[in-house]
Amino acid sequence: MKPEAGRVAWETSHIPGAYYADLDKDLAAPRTDYSGRHPLPDAEQFAALLGSWGVTPETHIVAYDASGGAIAARLWWLCRWVGHERVSLLDGGYPAWQTQKLPVTTDQPAFANGIYPVQPGHMPVVQTADVELGLQEGTIALLDARDAERFEGLAEPIDTMAGHIPGARNRPFRINLDAMGRFRGPADLQESFRELLGDKDRRLASMCGSGVTACQNLFALELAGVDFNDAGAPALYVGSWSEWIKSSARPVDSCLETVD
Repeated sequence: MKPEAGRVAWETSHIPGAYYADLDKDLAAPRTDYSGRHPLPDAEQFAALLGSWGVTPETHIVAYDASGGAIAARLWWLCRWVGHERVSLLDGGYPAWQTQKLPVTTDQPAFANGIYPVQPGHMPVVQTADVELGLQEGTIALLDARDAERFEGLAEPIDTMAGHIPGARNRPFRINLDAMGRFRGPADLQESFRELLGDKDRRLASMCGSGVTACQNLFALELAGVDFNDAGAPALYVGSWSEWIKSSARPVDSCLETVD
């Protein structure tokens, strides 16, 4: 709701050497009349961004935020999408770093002039048309990362319509975290995904309001070691709720269906 708040926080203090990634400007393309709020960035522009940070195919990228990986997981997903394998999330994010009283700074790192050799397409995506057809044919399962109030349609502080896509399951991304804001262990996460594991004939797609926090659920699935070989790797529904509601012809539901 405050797009500049992240940069202000980073300028106030950050991990030494850390660059700032702007969700709207760096991790997404400008929205259009038909897209959701955070379309995927242009691959070549993302390549230039990685190059400006001095990233090469050998670089180990560690992404962090102060929101339980809600935004950092989008960077993780984008790096994997363009073929960069060495990318991690900082468990617990900046709050954990501060709790341990590790070094922080206000110094801003210098930029480089490189271009990363991106190869987009390494992470699967589904479009709205794929979701519509998949729901009609019963071949897709949607996992919605928004909080329960938004999913149920009881509140909608961001988008123009409340509710969820009929048949979607609600798994707020914060369920993947423990009380300290760190990711639950792989065995614990896998157990919490148990209701999804028995439905391998359907393709799992992760969504949220705009395709950002959905990436945190995808990260948790990978961390848990969930095997979806029968139906393919879980995909990101990039447009998510904010694109789905662009057409009044698409159905909307407000009946709660959750996964514990």
